Amino acid sequence: MRDKITELSRSIANFEMNDIVQLEAFRIQFLGSKSEIKTLFGELKSVPNEDKKSVGKELNDLRVQAEEKFTNFRSQLETANIEKESIDFSRTGESFTVGSHHPISLVRSEIIEIFNRIGFVVSEGPEIEDDWHNFSALNFPPEHPARDMQDTFFIEKGEKEMALRTHTSSVQVRVMENQKPPIRTISPGRVYRNEAISARAHCFFHQVEGLYIDKNVSFADLKQTLLYFAQEMFGEKAQIRLRPSYFPFTEPSAEVDVSCTICNAKGCNVCKHTGWLEILGCGMVDPNVLEAAGIDSTMYTGYAFGMGIERITQLKYKVNDLRLYSENDVRFLKQFTPSI
Repeated sequence: MRDKITELSRSIANFEMNDIVQLEAFRIQFLGSKSEIKTLFGELKSVPNEDKKSVGKELNDLRVQAEEKFTNFRSQLETANIEKESIDFSRTGESFTVGSHHPISLVRSEIIEIFNRIGFVVSEGPEIEDDWHNFSALNFPPEHPARDMQDTFFIEKGEKEMALRTHTSSVQVRVMENQKPPIRTISPGRVYRNEAISARAHCFFHQVEGLYIDKNVSFADLKQTLLYFAQEMFGEKAQIRLRPSYFPFTEPSAEVDVSCTICNAKGCNVCKHTGWLEILGCGMVDPNVLEAAGIDSTMYTGYAFGMGIERITQLKYKVNDLRLYSENDVRFLKQFTPSI
């Protein structure tokens, strides 16, 4: 009997299992109802009484040996199956490149969000405009230089002459014509100018123009709005200054400079060593513009402002060439890929 136990113990130890089929074969051979160990337990009654206790213990040890080997390998198989199921075999074997937002889109969204927080809503309009909305309603006299072919792309549409809009102020005119005060809106969009392309200028660019019309609106309201925008966009240490200027649709008018973010207002090549950079134009809406849109200028006043998104992006991301925005150079665009 002891020889059979020793031989069976050796067989259990040497049995190799690599898959579920071999595991089941092991169970049938050593632990099943007709297994070899079960047969030996049946033969225990023929063992002399004085040896039954010791032989019985050896049989129990043999069964424990088989059960432990069976349990250990079954656990290994279950672990391997879990790991296999956790692998997504539908995924590509190659890594993929994460896309990015264009820097103009990023800054445009940020500008909209800043003004949304103080009650401005977004208004949009067509890029091909008629003379009234692009010029006349904005107090441009017939002899104004902006009507010259050097500045504007004109389009013939039947007998009516149209133009690619030179500013998004045309959207503000449409808002004033169709909405009663109070009006608080911004108009982001692409505009076109007939200019030579260079590092500092392009024939198309992007603007955001703002308009606020209500009773008792003052220039102080305009200044505080622009200071809030500058500090939200460039940081709480940003400062602005206003210089007198001229625009046909505002009176008084001003150009707004922000403290240079590249040199921290200490003076550099970008700001021409002045510590200031021009970012937008603004002013109080001319009464003629209000009247042309059907708004009583004796009851309402308002302010307007306009900025180039490219210029704001240049300051925020320190881009020194406007042409980079439209060349689709992947090396440039990859700098704006979000981290994941």
